[in-house]
Amino acid sequence: MRVLVLEDDPRLGPEIADGLRRAGFAVDLATDLAEAGFKLDVTAYHCLVADRMLPDGDALTLVAARRRAGWLRPVLMLSALDSVADRVAGFEHGADDYLVKPFAAAELAARVRTLCRRPEPNRLPQLRIGDLELDLARRRVTRAGVLLSLTAKEFAVLEVLMLQGGAVVSRSHLIESCWDERCEPMSNVVDVLIGQLRRRLGAPDPIETVRGAGYRLTDPDEAP
Repeated sequence: MRVLVLEDDPRLGPEIADGLRRAGFAVDLATDLAEAGFKLDVTAYHCLVADRMLPDGDALTLVAARRRAGWLRPVLMLSALDSVADRVAGFEHGADDYLVKPFAAAELAARVRTLCRRPEPNRLPQLRIGDLELDLARRRVTRAGVLLSLTAKEFAVLEVLMLQGGAVVSRSHLIESCWDERCEPMSNVVDVLIGQLRRRLGAPDPIETVRGAGYRLTDPDEAP
């Protein structure tokens, strides 16, 4: 899951980002509304974590404008403003959750994970290809009924592949969805991760390499 953190504090912003990365998220960091707006335009984040008061305004204005345009991604507001009126304003402007500073890193990660787990419109909570099943709500993967142990990054890559329903997924799309902006696009991180995932899933291999295009999931039992 890829998360955008909007926080202008030079100490707290990196701390939040690092804490979420340790919890298994890919995280980008923006320090003002203009930078956040640009990143939201070019990247399909799974969640926005935003401090309210920023150098160029209140993050609620950004959220409200995005909601009016039909943007549906979950938003967690962070703020030292802790009155009932402040929290109500957050929800009325489109926030899904509101966490008052100071907060525990573990609680923030748990809240973000809960928000990211919410099914999107027309998105099934369980995905299946052949004997491979991914449960989005419980973050469980089974094959032929056997529970598999995957890392957070392996789960994220498998989720992207399964959401495509057998269509080819390019390396660049996997990087955009599962890694943050610190990842070097020309590196071999995707190929290494796919190798790890293949070992986790076992034989017969359900991941097909499409030369020059990317990867796709197949049902080995339906192979010609």
